[in-house]
Amino acid sequence: MKFAYTYIMTNVTHTVLYTGCTNDLVRRVREHKRHYYKGSFTDKYNCEYCVYFKEFTSYQSAIDEENRIKGLSRKAKIEIIEEKNPEWKELVTEKGFIYDKTPWSEKVKQVMDDLIKEQ
Repeated sequence: MKFAYTYIMTNVTHTVLYTGCTNDLVRRVREHKRHYYKGSFTDKYNCEYCVYFKEFTSYQSAIDEENRIKGLSRKAKIEIIEEKNPEWKELVTEKGFIYDKTPWSEKVKQVMDDLIKEQ
């Protein structure tokens, strides 16, 4: 099964947001970090940090999500990022995906706490 990704890149100060889609997120992040496309938006504004991504099984779905996000306000884009990544940590580097190192027991505890709060 092939995958496609919609992603958001930012610069070190989080003042610029760039939304894109790709079928190879690690390769694409590497291109952004290395400023592969000289004169591009991400080159000009130093968007080198992937702070959001969403995976799809269809490239068209990734394109549709990219276009939806591009149509949102900056505030709404920030909400999307912070829902998944409240600390704006880098999620993908040119070497691969950065995985959450939270112990499983803590994840389960957080889910249980959230369920109790909902009741």
